[in-house]
Amino acid sequence: MSSLRDVAERAQVAVSTVSAALNGTRPVAAATKRRIEQAAAELGYRPNLLARGLQSKRTRILALLYPAPSSGFGLTEMQFATGAAEAARELGYHLLLSPENAGPIEELRHLTGLGLVDGVLLMEVHLDDERTEFLTQAGVPFSMIGRTREPGSIDYADIDFAATAREAVAHVAGLGHRKLGFFNLSAGAYAAGYGPAVRAGEEFAAAARAAGLGYEDGFHPGSAEEGRAAFDRLLEAHPDVTALAVMDDHAAVGVLAGVAARGWRVPDDLTLMLVLSSARVAEMFHPKLTTLEPPSAELGRLGARMLIDRLDGDGPPQQRLVPCRLVAGDSSAPPRSGT
Repeated sequence: MSSLRDVAERAQVAVSTVSAALNGTRPVAAATKRRIEQAAAELGYRPNLLARGLQSKRTRILALLYPAPSSGFGLTEMQFATGAAEAARELGYHLLLSPENAGPIEELRHLTGLGLVDGVLLMEVHLDDERTEFLTQAGVPFSMIGRTREPGSIDYADIDFAATAREAVAHVAGLGHRKLGFFNLSAGAYAAGYGPAVRAGEEFAAAARAAGLGYEDGFHPGSAEEGRAAFDRLLEAHPDVTALAVMDDHAAVGVLAGVAARGWRVPDDLTLMLVLSSARVAEMFHPKLTTLEPPSAELGRLGARMLIDRLDGDGPPQQRLVPCRLVAGDSSAPPRSGT
């Protein structure tokens, strides 16, 4: 394995100059830095992060703690991670994706106890999230993609659920619908205080009230089978619902099955929207569904930059809300006349 001294000899510079160029500890002339980087590439040199950490007390590694969804990581989830990784790389950091197991605090204790990460980026944040208290008491810098009930001075980037719900309600009301149904995330996620489930539920109800739109919620399907059953229950109790917003992609599959079983068509008989799903996911449905697309990559980038800013100084907390973007598909239309 090549060493720092090998690189210095090939580039014909001092070892200290190689260290400065590769670690960014002091400025190095552009031409010299290029020569050093070329020598390192030719020799296949890779810096020893542990040794660097001992010298600078920084490893330039960040951990992204993301509890693995039961259905696995999908396109929407991975956009958060890739956005954070890109921002970290641009600022000279590496991002370690660390899916959590059933014991998040033990996972955190193990991860931070190794001393290999400079800070932690939390995802899938609950309103009362024990991870934030642990990291605060441990003195480990962190930021959140999402937010707790009372984030105080914690840095976070999250979806603006109020603005997102208003846009969704305005979309269906503008088409002439008078009653909207809403399928939230699974009952387990809602009961556990998962931030997006609770906030989306509250904000959709508030937006519908403000717009004078009829509204039905209280459904929490977490699978295609549950989505089909919830759709049947919804229409049995409220046959005047002509538009439906669904937060779980798998539940939306069940809704489409229920629509077909009735001999209906989307959007002729039902306007169907996804909530917090990427446009790429919405395109996989037939018809292509309208979606409230989350700013996944942007939130990932913001969260990583906030964490790096926190590592570099003690400025005021950064807290940002970014709304979803309505991407109209082929599943939105005015209701049938007479409904």
